[in-house]
Amino acid sequence: MIILEPGSKIIEEVLRDKLRSDADKGISVLADFDGVTFRISNSENKNILMISMAMICFKELEQFGASQVLAREYGSYYQPSPEPGYDVTLSIDLQSLPADVEPLIKACSLLKRNALAAPFEVAFAAQQQQQESALMAIPYRVNEAIYIKALPDRVTVIFSTEFKDETDKIYGKVFLQEFVDARRLPAIQNAPQVLYSQREPPLELRGLNLKDSDSVGYITFVLFPRHFQGQAAYDCISKIQMFRDYFHYHIKASKAYMHSRMRARVDSFLKVLNRAKPEKPGEAKTAR
Repeated sequence: MIILEPGSKIIEEVLRDKLRSDADKGISVLADFDGVTFRISNSENKNILMISMAMICFKELEQFGASQVLAREYGSYYQPSPEPGYDVTLSIDLQSLPADVEPLIKACSLLKRNALAAPFEVAFAAQQQQQESALMAIPYRVNEAIYIKALPDRVTVIFSTEFKDETDKIYGKVFLQEFVDARRLPAIQNAPQVLYSQREPPLELRGLNLKDSDSVGYITFVLFPRHFQGQAAYDCISKIQMFRDYFHYHIKASKAYMHSRMRARVDSFLKVLNRAKPEKPGEAKTAR
C-alpha cells in the first residue's frame, strides 16, 4: 500500500537540489499523474529558477478562477505570462530566498493541486450561499473528466473513468462496493456518500454528449457542508482530487496480488504432483 500525497515528491527533490548553491544548472522535465508535465530550469539566468506546468484541462480551470487561485497562493512568484508550451509559470529569484526554503518547496510541489482546487472553491462558495452552480466539467484526462455541481444543500462531485479491460471493471466494482459497505460502520457514518454506475451516467450528467460504452463508469461523491466547512475544505479538495489515482492503483495492486497468489498456488500444486509421480520400473532406490 502506498500513501499518495497532494504534493509532488519529485518536484520537492529536484527543487532541493536546484536550490543548493553547488547544484548543476540545466533543465529538468518531470511527469506527474494525469498527463501533467513540469519543467524546472535556470539555464538562461542562473539567478532565476523557473517552474512551469502544462495541464490538458487548464483552459477549463481558468474559466473557474484558477489564475486567481494561483496568484493568491504564490503571490509575486506567479507569472501572468507562462513559458511557451506551458500553462503556468512560477519564477523564483535565487538571490532573495527566504531563510527557510522548505515552505516554498512544499508550496511549489502543490502547484497542480492548487490549480485543480479552483472549481471546488467555486462550488463550496456557492453552496455556502445556498445557491446552485452551473455544472463544471474538467476533462483532466483523455476520455475522463471530473464534474462538480453545487446545490443549496450539498456539492456533488462525479468522476468518469474508463476501464482498460474487463478484469479492471470487475475489480473496480468490488472496490467501490467496499466504499458503500464501509459507510455503514458507526465510526465513518458521516463520510461522504459514494454512488457508482456502469455506463449509465448520473442524473446530473443527463443530456451531455458522453461516451456510450460499457468500459465507462461514474463514481459520485455527495459532499455536505460538514465535509468542507472551514479548514476541512482544504483537506477535502486535496483528498478527493487523488481519488482516481488511488482507485486505479488499488485495481493494479489487487491484480498483482492475485497473480502472485496464483503463481504460489501453482508452484505448491506442482510440488505435490512431483512427489506423487510414480517411479518407473528399474528405478527403485535401494538402501546402501
